[in-house]
Amino acid sequence: MNSEDIQDARLPQFKSYFKILGLSYYIENTNTPMDSSVIKNIIKLTHIFNDIKVASKPQVCKVLPKSDIAVIWINI
Repeated sequence: MNSEDIQDARLPQFKSYFKILGLSYYIENTNTPMDSSVIKNIIKLTHIFNDIKVASKPQVCKVLPKSDIAVIWINI
């Protein structure tokens, strides 16, 4: 996958979703873009998600094509 490509993302499908703004689009110290599996692992380790059930895989996309900032949303 070309690191400059924007991943296809869908808008939230549920009325309840969690939106995360301002994360780096690339995994720390690499040129590898974040994907839903990375976000799932982060969710498992974060205490604020203890009682939250994820309804679908997290969606990750760039804010702008040349940006290195991501927007992530998770249906809950």
